Amino acid sequence: MNRFVRALRVIFLFAWLISASAHGADTARQTIVRAALAENATEKRQLIGLLMGQADPAIASLLEAWRVDALFVYTAPDGTKIPVQLSGEKDANGAQPALRIDTGAPLLDLAGQPLRLVGADLVAVEHNAALRRAMKAVLDLADLAAPAPATRLKAIQTIGLAQDIEKLPALQARLTIEADPAVQRALREAIALAQLKNPQEAVKLSAIKELQELHSLASTDFLQRALKEAQDAGQLQVATAARAAQQAVERHRSAVDFFGTLFRGVSLGSILLVGALGLAITFGLMRVINMAHGEMIAIGAYTTYVVQNIFGAGITIPFFGLSLPIHGMNFTGSAYQGYFLAAIPLSFISAALVGIVLERTVIQFLYRRPLESLLATWGVSLVMQQCLRLIFGANNVQVSSPTYLSGNWLVSDVILGWNRVFVIGFAILIVFGMWLVLSKTPLGLLIRASMQNRTMASCMGVRTERVNMLTFGLGSGLAGLAGAFLSQIGNVGPSLGQGYIIDSFMVVVVGGVGSIGGTIISAFGIGGIDQVLQQYLPDWAPGLSWVPGLGGFLQNLAQDAAVFGKILVLAGIILFLQWKPAGLFVTRSRSLDE
Repeated sequence: MNRFVRALRVIFLFAWLISASAHGADTARQTIVRAALAENATEKRQLIGLLMGQADPAIASLLEAWRVDALFVYTAPDGTKIPVQLSGEKDANGAQPALRIDTGAPLLDLAGQPLRLVGADLVAVEHNAALRRAMKAVLDLADLAAPAPATRLKAIQTIGLAQDIEKLPALQARLTIEADPAVQRALREAIALAQLKNPQEAVKLSAIKELQELHSLASTDFLQRALKEAQDAGQLQVATAARAAQQAVERHRSAVDFFGTLFRGVSLGSILLVGALGLAITFGLMRVINMAHGEMIAIGAYTTYVVQNIFGAGITIPFFGLSLPIHGMNFTGSAYQGYFLAAIPLSFISAALVGIVLERTVIQFLYRRPLESLLATWGVSLVMQQCLRLIFGANNVQVSSPTYLSGNWLVSDVILGWNRVFVIGFAILIVFGMWLVLSKTPLGLLIRASMQNRTMASCMGVRTERVNMLTFGLGSGLAGLAGAFLSQIGNVGPSLGQGYIIDSFMVVVVGGVGSIGGTIISAFGIGGIDQVLQQYLPDWAPGLSWVPGLGGFLQNLAQDAAVFGKILVLAGIILFLQWKPAGLFVTRSRSLDE
């Protein structure tokens, strides 16, 4: 029975390929009308088979209606038989609006008025098990001709992974007319995977060669299976080709992993850079150990969350036990998607204002007192975290990425997320902006003068208190920008900044206290090393078993690659600072001796 069904499906596929030119003028609706009126069951199946691969969206709905007995044949007063579909609400008499299958328009009477028909008074279009199987075969391949490339791609990958050789003719036919390069590649891959099931050795060799040229990552298990089958069958040529293809795919996989890790390292380094730039100012230039810097990151992230809701339906904030409603603007479409562009400057401003308040109320009394500033700002960070919990709740909140940051590029199987590319580009823009501010503006000149020698700058007429306030606000605002970026990569919570404050301090210390250039190099270096360790530690762990008394511990720890990677990075930083205590770049000025 299964062989009969498979043969029947193949017949339908070839009938579509052979007869498509003969019936090319017929639309999908006209073909379904002919099938509905055909009296011979075989002719019905052949006509349904002609629908395979066509892109008309009406095919799925009409065939589904046929399968559930919603298609009928209406006999007009002149004796003409018209296939119709009954849909919509029934009236008191059980009548429904009738739509012509050939046009999709309402069926009209002689006076030109829409007809309402009762299904019980009509003849339902017949179908049997074989015809329903033919319909299913058409529906299974309907997405091959979908207008959206993503839909076609998903359907092709599903068919390829199933290795359904019966659908091979439809895939080959689609390949001749497909224009999208990514879908073309998926078609070639799906065809090759299906051909691996072919018993002919020449076809298998051709399929293996195709998979090797495509460097198909999805083919690893299939090539392994083909290798085993070839060895069992004594097909040495096929086995050799499968082994070579496997090795080529694994080399490609290693390259994909390497460049993917490199990209993730650069994106993580960009986030660390934006967060650490603020510390490079407050800690590196002002000599203030601000343990509340992480909370500035959280404020930037929560600002993005609030802006998103204001652009949407609004939000009710449980402000210290009270319900504080914030009405939204109910934007939709592109207007709503622009919320993130508005959130970027607002996250900077909100964090900068909080930083200015912190500087005026606490920090200004603790300059040149690093231990007291550390303890005071640590207490402030605890207070700010609790305030965020009281205002927004203890649970994390979700910030949805706009459509222009939600997709990705696929470059030689390396996934480049748009949100991470945006973070990298914006980090470069921020670095350039900081360089302009510090080196090309009067404010930058005053900042550098005040930080190098406050007393001398004050004697020259510089209002150092105002400069200190603006400098601290600038550093806090940069942390707010880091929070806005982080909201596009993960959830937002009161403790968001705590996961990055230590890394940011390490970046500043390793780069050199007060060195913006060192901060840049250090951020990308630490971010890249962290991602490399997380990627490759699970593979290196088995090689640690020889370490006496420590191998098992290291292997267990390596199972949590993220934790183990951070431990190794921290250990490496400690050793590096033993060699170069001042970091990569030493900033020399008289203030260092104070």
